[in-house]
Amino acid sequence: MIKKGLLIFLTACIVTVNAQEKTEEKKYGTISTDRPDQTEASNVVPKNFLQIETGAFYETLEVNELKSKAMTFNTTLLRYGLLDNLELRLGFDFTEIKGEFRGVDLNDRLSGFSPLLLGVKIGITEEKGALPEIAFIGHVNVPGFASNDFKTKSTGTDFRFSLSHTLSERSSLGYNIGMAWDGDITTANYIYTLAYGYSISDKVGAYVELYGELPEDSSFSHLWDAGFTYLINDNIQLDISGGTGITQNVQDLFLSAGISVRIPK
Repeated sequence: MIKKGLLIFLTACIVTVNAQEKTEEKKYGTISTDRPDQTEASNVVPKNFLQIETGAFYETLEVNELKSKAMTFNTTLLRYGLLDNLELRLGFDFTEIKGEFRGVDLNDRLSGFSPLLLGVKIGITEEKGALPEIAFIGHVNVPGFASNDFKTKSTGTDFRFSLSHTLSERSSLGYNIGMAWDGDITTANYIYTLAYGYSISDKVGAYVELYGELPEDSSFSHLWDAGFTYLINDNIQLDISGGTGITQNVQDLFLSAGISVRIPK
């Protein structure tokens, strides 16, 4: 009787745990990331969850036969859900920039960590009919944590509003608008992004995006990119993307790949 009772108890525990896991999956859904596109998502990381988004990208630009090649080996964003509508954000990356003139490598190169990114994302409204889901995102870039090659004169800041619409079961539209000040220039950059996403299957997603900026002392620059995501499971996603500039002297080529992991509470 004791053995039968113990077996029934263990079976009940297993069934209960499986039911709780399924409930959690249904409640929080699949991972939603701020990469690989330039459009920051409008939803926040669930409370007490930690999300790690990391990867690498390669970028080139050639102007008057002088070509720069930038390789970022580790672009990482840590996101932690502090409240139901508030996440904390910490970002850092390591970049190496090389120069080339008429096909010949130059000796000068820049390498090291960029200023540390500290920020928050605040959920403002949920999507209701024609009203989009809206979030506010703000960051400061701390130059004291940067390598000498990338250290700015002062602290940089940026903010943006992130909005999104569900178009159908498989498609969505996201867009950002905001401003940024880097630590070396006092004038502001107005920024925008517009991304269309489509779920090819339950595992595979695709997107195409237009984005750019308008410096107060210069003309508009426009770029585009596109890419794919692959869900290994509800908490792990792989991505690959690429793009180029639309306006001149902005970007010749951009390639990126990465992984994002959500660690449940």
